[in-house]
Amino acid sequence: MGKFRVRRAIAASGVVLAAVLGLGGFSADAQQAVTGPPPGSAAWVADTALGVHPPDPVTTTPAEVAAFFARLTPAQQDALAVRHPLVVGNLDGVPVRLRYRANTLALTAERGRELARATDPALTPQDHEAARDRAERYRTLLDGGRQILAFDPRGRGQIAEVFGDLATARRTAVVVPGSDIDLHNFDRASSPYGTPAGMARSLYQATDRQTAVIAWTGYTTPLGIGLDAATEDLARAGAERLTRLLDGLAVSTRPQAPATVFCHSYGSVVCGLARSGPDQASGVVVLGSPGMGVGSAADLDPRVPLWATARNDSDWIGRVPYVSVLGLGHGADPTAPGFGARPLPATGSAGHAGYFAPGTASLAAFAAVALGR
Repeated sequence: MGKFRVRRAIAASGVVLAAVLGLGGFSADAQQAVTGPPPGSAAWVADTALGVHPPDPVTTTPAEVAAFFARLTPAQQDALAVRHPLVVGNLDGVPVRLRYRANTLALTAERGRELARATDPALTPQDHEAARDRAERYRTLLDGGRQILAFDPRGRGQIAEVFGDLATARRTAVVVPGSDIDLHNFDRASSPYGTPAGMARSLYQATDRQTAVIAWTGYTTPLGIGLDAATEDLARAGAERLTRLLDGLAVSTRPQAPATVFCHSYGSVVCGLARSGPDQASGVVVLGSPGMGVGSAADLDPRVPLWATARNDSDWIGRVPYVSVLGLGHGADPTAPGFGARPLPATGSAGHAGYFAPGTASLAAFAAVALGR
């Protein structure tokens, strides 16, 4: 590359970074992605008390995990969930009902630990307050028979909640969120349609409860507007986890078709890098997207339909530069005619997080796609 082209690329990257970081204020709080096997995996692999060798979460596919559990009796399955709740509750391929049971046990145990920390004289008052907050968060997740498909307390925490019955639903959907979402705010009441849980609940109701919907906060999201949001590192880590989730759903549920994946904001970068095939997804829908990390729909699997939701006029994401220069930015605009995605309307929606609001054309379109119509 000549000197002029190098200078032009550096100048362009500076423009991209300035534009991206200027949207909402710079955040230097870089995030470390939570990756690898579930917590407690070493003890899980070493546990042969039932006379069997548990599958290694690092090397075993969800299909192999499903086959392992199919060979166990219900009592053996439950015994493993009791002894290793954080592994069983987060291991894709485990029967869904057993994951709910394991995550209830894991949440109960973590809440007990936090309550003990809240009165530990060796800790500071600030530590006590943080522990009480975490204990209360876990209590809310244990209330009301919530269906928790995944729970990992590491880092900012990861969580997945199911709306509907994955065992009987004819179709399924997964909501993949963007920045600033974690275990503590994935379902905040102040944003009923702008969080993964609110989006999933709204879609579930819009399909007349015929589609089971998963609110999946299963990766480390960026915080604020900063380098994490402008680059793909966290999205690449998330794409691996999303792929494993979809592979697990294919063997642990029996819908008519693989899940439809709804990807909001930075979540659309995760979905683009996942490049799901027809065995994993019936379709992909992006909304409020800064780009998908690809140049066009042609870079994705052509057997998986891709829909791009029109941006409403008040969505700030439209001010993001749709370029990718020296690792900054997420590529072409999925709503552009030349990108190759199928268009969906957004009439009636408002803001960056309003596409799932009842009465909007976007929610009606999402429901139709989720139902396979």
